[in-house]
Amino acid sequence: MKTMTPLQTTTVGQINKAVANYRALLEKHAEEFESNLFQAVLGQPELASEQFNTLRTRVEAISGMIVRTVKVNRNQSPQQMLDATGRKQYTNKSVVAGIPKGKGAKKQVYFFKVSRYITEEELEKEYKLRGLEPDVYAQAKANQDDPAFADTHPNCTHWKDENGNWNFSAFDRNSDERDVLVICYDNVWDDNWWFGGVRE
Repeated sequence: MKTMTPLQTTTVGQINKAVANYRALLEKHAEEFESNLFQAVLGQPELASEQFNTLRTRVEAISGMIVRTVKVNRNQSPQQMLDATGRKQYTNKSVVAGIPKGKGAKKQVYFFKVSRYITEEELEKEYKLRGLEPDVYAQAKANQDDPAFADTHPNCTHWKDENGNWNFSAFDRNSDERDVLVICYDNVWDDNWWFGGVRE
């Protein structure tokens, strides 16, 4: 099995450079804005999030993975966890009840795409190749925090039950409906799907 090198996170120097670049741009164009209007926009709480999302989108566009940091409530039952996503549910209740709860409150969810048709057994090898483990709770929280994510990045994960059968959860959008599917099925995934996992 290939061992994955831990990802190097953003450095203080890179953050300082990003801030300096943005400051230089604002100073260059300062005369183009009226002070009172500029101040009003600074007071809009969504401004910082929009600026951050633009940067994240560009980083993700050149990356093989998409990363989301989530805070997971492991005290929820599997059904409560699904309910919290606010999505239309298509589920088998016994499969839902057997969803592994996982461990850890703060997790980074890594989404990757294989870009080919893949069986559950082959997918398990892709997880191990990347040093990832399925975590339905963490992935559900990522989709709860960003409901629109699955609109363009339909994503799923899987696990084996006590009888050795494959189960999966899948977050998607069909027409105007955002949904989650949780069933027992040995699936073959097409090349449109993203897969989510965490590192221990």
